[in-house]
Amino acid sequence: MADKLIIFDTTLRDGEQSPGASMTKDEKLRIARQLERLKVDVIEAGFAASSNGDFEAVQAIANAIKDSTICSLSRANDRDISRAAEALKGANRARIHTFIATSPLHMEKKLRMSPEQVLEQAKLAVRFARNQVADVEFSAEDGYRSEMDFLCRVVEAVIQEGATTINIPDTVGYAIPELYGEFIKTLRERVPNSDKAVWSVHCHNDLGMAVANSLAGVKIGGARQVECTINGLGERAGNCSLEEIVMAVRTRRDYFSLDVGIDTSQIVPASRMVSQTTGFVVQPNKAVVGANAFAHASGIHQDGVLKARDTYEIMRAEDVGWSANKIVLGKLSGRNAFKQRLQDLGVALESETELNTAFARFKELADRKSEIFDEDILALVSDESVTSEKEQYGFVSLAQHSETGEKPHAAIVFTVDGKEVHGESDGNGPVDASLKAIESHIKSGAEMVLYSVNAISGSTESQGEVTVRLQNSGRVVNGVGADPDIVVASAKAYLSALNKLHSKADRVAAQG
Repeated sequence: MADKLIIFDTTLRDGEQSPGASMTKDEKLRIARQLERLKVDVIEAGFAASSNGDFEAVQAIANAIKDSTICSLSRANDRDISRAAEALKGANRARIHTFIATSPLHMEKKLRMSPEQVLEQAKLAVRFARNQVADVEFSAEDGYRSEMDFLCRVVEAVIQEGATTINIPDTVGYAIPELYGEFIKTLRERVPNSDKAVWSVHCHNDLGMAVANSLAGVKIGGARQVECTINGLGERAGNCSLEEIVMAVRTRRDYFSLDVGIDTSQIVPASRMVSQTTGFVVQPNKAVVGANAFAHASGIHQDGVLKARDTYEIMRAEDVGWSANKIVLGKLSGRNAFKQRLQDLGVALESETELNTAFARFKELADRKSEIFDEDILALVSDESVTSEKEQYGFVSLAQHSETGEKPHAAIVFTVDGKEVHGESDGNGPVDASLKAIESHIKSGAEMVLYSVNAISGSTESQGEVTVRLQNSGRVVNGVGADPDIVVASAKAYLSALNKLHSKADRVAAQG
């Protein structure tokens, strides 16, 4: 019987560290439910000690998710660990994931601690965490750039203190597959009690090798847990991609001889949900979940696939969930059918008022668009004005005029603390005019660092999904808006980003 590879998803923690990708509690809970449908083994729900918002999100996920282990990250100190334990109280299976840096560079420059101090802190942290929960993971931050002798001492000590999983991350994406695999193998051979814990890999994608490094850690090093994110989401160049790891191990089972418990038919729905929630668009040629992943343009390829699919396809599109793109509802659909479809998509609206608002939006969209896809519904309910009663800014209406040879002009009506205000402006185009009309009243002073348009489904009738990334006073936020009218979607996205800038929720960055 083959070994099982544990899939540890950190989309909601490490993935959220992408600039502008922070999520609300409701958004995190929605994604966690999809991860549970995906049958992820461990969901790292957040960093409970980093903010009250993250604590509440971890707590909500721990209370709602029954089939996956729920994990919270914590630094190697009693306060963080206690906060994590408190947030995880409602979980069927709870894990505390504590970490401390072990590389000479990090210990000297960041921690300003001696190796002996780091060793003692690691032991104390794991001992304290083990008294809170039975399942404790220890990560040696910047582990791959650590000195082998010292890392062996740390790992042996934390296993003795009760760590059940040992994670050796390539925190800065410096590793090369063969070298990383050998590094994990050497550690396991040299640590006397290495068989008492599951070994884990967590690789960043700075050199484009996060998946390759993780697979080398599994095949050469003997790791049996991979830490990864949906769509490879994460800070800098991102993390190891869950969909690529899972399908590599599943497709090449002849080589890896490992089983994964993932329901692969839920991969594409998970990818779409994360993309729409964060505003990070999946590139068309992305492996497994990109729009072109199963497209064949070459005549030779098309001919081969028509004769026998396996001439050019090593996976079936339907196995990863591409066949799930069905028209599900139309303008004659009733409220109960809409509510059931929300439940099927993992969306839980907390009140009847929110459901009624979302249903009214759905009916309005159905009058304008004959075919309603799952992506349309997810975009509709991700609108802040459906699920938030505390939004600072809300879209009401927009009128804009654009004509060849004439200066585009926009007039917008939006709410500020519930009161309607009007703004007007010219611009270089209708989108520019609309956003300047908003700024003419708000005067946020924010700098736009990204403007992106993506069609939600493949037709001219599709809703346009716009992502706006704003930066102000060191904060970076994403706003996402969807509407069949791109200019309206742009205004919604801009207001969404301004709402997030207005929020004072603090975040504490952490790496593992």
